[in-house]
Amino acid sequence: MQDIAAAPAIAAVHPLDPLTSEEIAAACNLVRACAAADSCRFPIVRLEEPTKAELAALDGGQALPRRAFVVSLDVQNGESVEHVVDLGEPSIVSRKPVPNQEAPYGQPPVMLEEFFRCEAAVKADPGWRKAMHRRGLTDKDIELVQVDPFSSGFFDLPFERGARIVRAVSFFREHPQDNGYAHPIEGVVAVVDLIAGKVIDLTDADPVIPIPRKKRNYGAHEMTAPRTDIKPLNIEQPQGPSFTVDGWKVDWQKWSFRVGFTPREGLVLHQLSYQDGARKRAIIHRASVTEMVVPYADPTANHFWKSAFDAGEYGLGMLANALELGCDCLGNIHYFDVPAADSKGEPFVMKNAICMHEEDYGILWKHYEFRNGLFEVRRSRRLVISFFATVGNYDYGFYWYLYQDGTIQLECKLTGIIQTAAVAPGATYPWGGMVDDDLGGPTHQHFFNVRLHMDIDGGGNTVSEHEFVPRPWGRDNPHGNAFDTTSRVLSRERDAARIANGETGRYWKISNPNVKNSVGASPSYKLVVNPSPLMLAQEGSFVRSRGGFATRHVWVTAFDPAEKYASGDYPNVHAGGDGLPRYIQQNRTIENTDIVVWHSFGHTHVCKPEDFPVMPVEYAGFVLKPVGFFAANAGFDIPPDRNAKSVLSADTPAGAAGGGSCCHGS
Repeated sequence: MQDIAAAPAIAAVHPLDPLTSEEIAAACNLVRACAAADSCRFPIVRLEEPTKAELAALDGGQALPRRAFVVSLDVQNGESVEHVVDLGEPSIVSRKPVPNQEAPYGQPPVMLEEFFRCEAAVKADPGWRKAMHRRGLTDKDIELVQVDPFSSGFFDLPFERGARIVRAVSFFREHPQDNGYAHPIEGVVAVVDLIAGKVIDLTDADPVIPIPRKKRNYGAHEMTAPRTDIKPLNIEQPQGPSFTVDGWKVDWQKWSFRVGFTPREGLVLHQLSYQDGARKRAIIHRASVTEMVVPYADPTANHFWKSAFDAGEYGLGMLANALELGCDCLGNIHYFDVPAADSKGEPFVMKNAICMHEEDYGILWKHYEFRNGLFEVRRSRRLVISFFATVGNYDYGFYWYLYQDGTIQLECKLTGIIQTAAVAPGATYPWGGMVDDDLGGPTHQHFFNVRLHMDIDGGGNTVSEHEFVPRPWGRDNPHGNAFDTTSRVLSRERDAARIANGETGRYWKISNPNVKNSVGASPSYKLVVNPSPLMLAQEGSFVRSRGGFATRHVWVTAFDPAEKYASGDYPNVHAGGDGLPRYIQQNRTIENTDIVVWHSFGHTHVCKPEDFPVMPVEYAGFVLKPVGFFAANAGFDIPPDRNAKSVLSADTPAGAAGGGSCCHGS
């Protein structure tokens, strides 16, 4: 890892820049002054972003107010209020209670301090302690038990309605760094009221399943036989990177964008555009991952309710890693530090929350013409903008890639530690896969949803759906080899809740019908979806209602500034029906207007021994590719280059390759 820029504090100079520490403090102080200060907490503090239309007014020289969106929570009575704060006045310009006492309920995300409050409440509960004793643990053992607060789901039970609760499961540990997930305590689930600070429901199931005791630790200090045949692989850019950074604004090659960050979504890309000759062409106004849900397929006590909405119930941004700790990025790196608010509204800085670097990506284009000896090849380079979030046992990396030919990609990396289930000695695990002795991993699904506020060439946009179909035998297909591409415009929201089809190669184009390209068509970008499951929970189940966004791969909505998240504003302890399924009931027109494209994608995980003790990365994501957006290959103008020769050591065998690579014929 080569750190080229320890990010200094960035002053806000643009309306889309994240809140500064000073702005966070000012906003929280205003809200705190109107509340019971000792019990006032701040689950959400973020920039209240101006809309695309409001930003367009900047071209006319009009100043925009700088505003913060602040959610307060009274931890004495559970009341929650949304505030919009004008930082220039300064004043609170709107105040709206969160209607969490009325169906369909919903709570602000779980705060870190509540993790500790939950553990204290669980360990103080006599019923839970008795359940631990039933499983052979002593009072001394109990002190080391790992208690995992887990967002509770919703099943319309009386103690769930309007309540701020979590469910808690437990894991045995012999010492603080012992991997507790190797030792799940099966059949014990505590429901904790976070406002009352006590256990309000307890499951202590029979029969008692013994706690698996085999150690499966993963710390480097416990590795007994590390590999010894790995040689250094260094990434160097002696002249520095090709990008430039001005505060939160980035320019790289022909790309330009602004970096943003919110407590819920984490990394946000704003105003993504590409310099095409003399024109700076808009592509996406705003891109982010607004939600993810992980429903489990085990119907037993410890697992049936697990369906964590990791963005809406915890906050991917609030759980972002300091990326230098594990050397998550390799190369010539620029880090962005992100100001944030803790649960008491005190500002702090998330060091190195965002990593940006360039990396080689193989061949961009190549041709060898044997007739005349002309040999041309260009290597591809991509810009990587990423962050990692640790949500309990799982770790998720979010990597945006920009390519020199105008391609845009999002890759989500899934790693960390699987949830585990204790299995009785000699039995097999029916709800997933065995991963070790007496240890199962429940089958589950991971669903992400990305929100793309499109802006192709800065005007009204339209989405069309295309697929390939064989042409019947006939005079126009005498040899049977012809096939056609169908096309239909998605004109209203209910028409545009769509499912991918790999058999027909179904894809979607986002175009600007008001502009003509070099061949007389509309410039567009194509959404290329990867093979991806949909939610398998039954129709009518609570988890399917709560995670309705995962029942379709593609959704298109008319832009509404109030519709920010695929699962709705407050999925925590929410009865369901919110988010995208609700948004599209308006059935607004989505043709040649300001639209948002939402894509749900993910992974169905059947656990296996190779996933433990730490799971190798699984990948999920999608690609946006230009289709008629450019008049020719946008990477055609990349000059030929030759990598510098590697220095050979004295013991390199004679005749060995010298390490350089030729990128054009000599």
